[in-house]
Amino acid sequence: MLPIDAILPELKAVLEQTQTALLQAPPGAGKTTRVPLALLDAPWRGSGKILMLEPRRLAARSAARYMAAQLGEQPGQTVGYRTRLDTRVSATTRIEVVTEGILTRLIQTDPMLEDYAAVIFDEFHERSLQADLGLALVRESQQALREDLRLLVMSATLDAGPIARVLGDVPVITSEGRAFPVEVCYRPLPRNARLEDQVVSVIQEALRDQEGSLLVFLPGAGEIRRVEQQLRGALGDRVLVAPLYGNLRTEQQDQAITPAPEGRRKVVLATAIAETSLTIEGIRVVIDAGQQRRAVFDPNSGMTRLVTGRLSKASAEQRKGRAGRVEPGVCYRLWSESEQYGLADYTPPEILEADLAPLVLELAQWGARDPADLAWIDPPPLAHWRQAVALLQWLDMLDADGAITAHGKAARNLGSHPRLAHMVLTGRALGLGGPAAALAALLEDRDLLGPGAGADMHERIRVFYGERRDGTVDAARIKAVRKAAARLGESPSAGDLAPPEMEVGRLLALAYPDRVARRRPGNAPRYQLSNGRGAALRADDPLARHDWLVAPELDGRAREATIYLAAPVEMPVLEQDLAGHIRETEEAIWDDDKGTVIARRVRKLGELVLAEKRLTNVAPELVQRGLMAAVRKKGLASLPWNEESRQWRARVRLLAAIFPEEGWPDTSDDTLLATLEQWLGPFLSGMNRWSDLAGLDLMTALNSLLEYPDQQRLPSLAPTHLTIPTGQRVRLDYTAENGPVLAAKLQALFGWTETPTVAAGRVPVVLHLLSPAQRPLAVTADLASFWRNVYPEVRKDMRGRYPKHPWPEDPFTAEAQQGTKKRPAR
Repeated sequence: MLPIDAILPELKAVLEQTQTALLQAPPGAGKTTRVPLALLDAPWRGSGKILMLEPRRLAARSAARYMAAQLGEQPGQTVGYRTRLDTRVSATTRIEVVTEGILTRLIQTDPMLEDYAAVIFDEFHERSLQADLGLALVRESQQALREDLRLLVMSATLDAGPIARVLGDVPVITSEGRAFPVEVCYRPLPRNARLEDQVVSVIQEALRDQEGSLLVFLPGAGEIRRVEQQLRGALGDRVLVAPLYGNLRTEQQDQAITPAPEGRRKVVLATAIAETSLTIEGIRVVIDAGQQRRAVFDPNSGMTRLVTGRLSKASAEQRKGRAGRVEPGVCYRLWSESEQYGLADYTPPEILEADLAPLVLELAQWGARDPADLAWIDPPPLAHWRQAVALLQWLDMLDADGAITAHGKAARNLGSHPRLAHMVLTGRALGLGGPAAALAALLEDRDLLGPGAGADMHERIRVFYGERRDGTVDAARIKAVRKAAARLGESPSAGDLAPPEMEVGRLLALAYPDRVARRRPGNAPRYQLSNGRGAALRADDPLARHDWLVAPELDGRAREATIYLAAPVEMPVLEQDLAGHIRETEEAIWDDDKGTVIARRVRKLGELVLAEKRLTNVAPELVQRGLMAAVRKKGLASLPWNEESRQWRARVRLLAAIFPEEGWPDTSDDTLLATLEQWLGPFLSGMNRWSDLAGLDLMTALNSLLEYPDQQRLPSLAPTHLTIPTGQRVRLDYTAENGPVLAAKLQALFGWTETPTVAAGRVPVVLHLLSPAQRPLAVTADLASFWRNVYPEVRKDMRGRYPKHPWPEDPFTAEAQQGTKKRPAR
């Protein structure tokens, strides 16, 4: 009896009455394997199948095998599964467990999902990109085409609010789960200690103090291998060490999740793959390193980098729950109890951080050219969406209006990332279809040789073709990669030779024209990428002898990325194959050494200069562009700012914040630099050198950002001066902290009972009240309150120190004066 069994009657009754529901059940409740079987006899199912989505291949296979075993069958009979490279289904299959990309293919082929009666999203709290896309597509299909289609979203830890908003007012069913307590022990990492050393120490502590097997969560395969290496031979024969991550052979994964033999214990070293869905028998102790590795996409560079950071509270609870499935357990956390309170509640959804090119291509096939065309739990970030559209148009997969092209449809049908699909299709046209398919399969998988083997992609191709024998590479992995290549085109036959290294580079340049790299001058192997970023090889990498590379895999760091995989390429090949990406233009650049603008005609691939020629007769507008390039390089502070222009900028910034609906311009550094052509360019006429900018009328240039009516309103809404009771005009400082600020001698403000304001009365002026020695006595934005409550104390302290100055008892009626007491008339 599993906890989920108690709510199955309620769930079945709800799905009789409605088409959509949410199910919340904690880890170990049994939802993954009990719910699909329970729905087999639902009257509404008829002859339709039940489709259940799992985020990971291992979980999909494991769940299908377990359910099949419950029926006394093998996978592929009543219960089957589909993953990208492994399928077990038949004509008798009624429950299909699939990885998430499979659903997208099914619904694109048949938007009505006519063969299916229900779609179940399992472990939805992981919020993978494919799960969010799949839910959006299924929901649209359900509403427009299949009102009878059942939709069930299941999760262990789920913030139901955002999902409920998208799905409408749907029932939420909750299973309490198993209530075995889990003791939490905090073992924070000592200062300067290595994570792996602390993990090994806590494993040894747990084996000594606790019973049962251990599940250890680590951020990635590298950490797992290092911990495994330390444990080998240190734990004795009674303890088995089993790694568990996505890149292992199926047999190794199965070994990790099966129970330990009688009389022995197991230490499973796992990534987040073991956080959900999987049941690992015999686990009573969890050790959580507290870190997770996520892929974060940068739309500015078009590159994805792996970020290792703190896990969320939800993930920490998921992991802890693995220890209390069958009896009370223990969870060791490698952080402090105070740090626990600072963890984020949930891991960010993948859709907010991912490369959206595959999603945008899928939606173009669906007929959606705008993210607003579908209902999202979290809409795709606009910058990521635009970058994806630009890339797909660059690869000729979308037309100028965002509609999918014939090339785009062919690429989508391959099921690979659009970059790789483009490489395969174009490679076929060049007679290089086999090598292109091999490269795509290698890049879709984790690196065959690992980081210690250098960056040369040609060496991976040689392993693929069997020319290089490497005992460290699992033969089953090579077989799987070849199978993936065969799916994309063709796989090598006996005797086939690997393509030359320059052909490898040529093919990669088709997929990654923005990652063509040219070596910079100097001894270090540092390169400039065609996307404008910098990159570097490890100093001892043999590829460093090449001036031109293509780098399909980098770490994505903003300043200078590390190149993990690359291949050399030749300039004539780039000129031929990437002719559509090469632009010839006239440009002006700033030469710091000469202090002047240099104009040239350049042929460029992205930001890489392929050829250049100095211009002698330079058009004035080109010189102006060069001066603006210099401003961007040196920064806004390099312009001739004075007090008036600085105050103007602060005044306009204040009004933009107070009246956002009125369209006052953004005067931030980023915006002013991005719009130099509009407000600064017209005022550079006749200037040829940097020294000429000293005569720039910056105030007039800035004022051009305002429409004429706003130029007229600015002095009244944000005046530069105010007249105080003595009749003097005092400057306001809008650049001061909490400004605008008016600083004046306290005696000069006698009789001023109300705090002055700007911005049509919306913003009080902050008054700095000064002593006769011009030192601050008080700061207030409520003058009346100051006179009533604070002034008596100030008067008591100051009248003895400054007896020649007036300190009247009633400041409200006293006469304001700037100097000392007036002498009485004789």
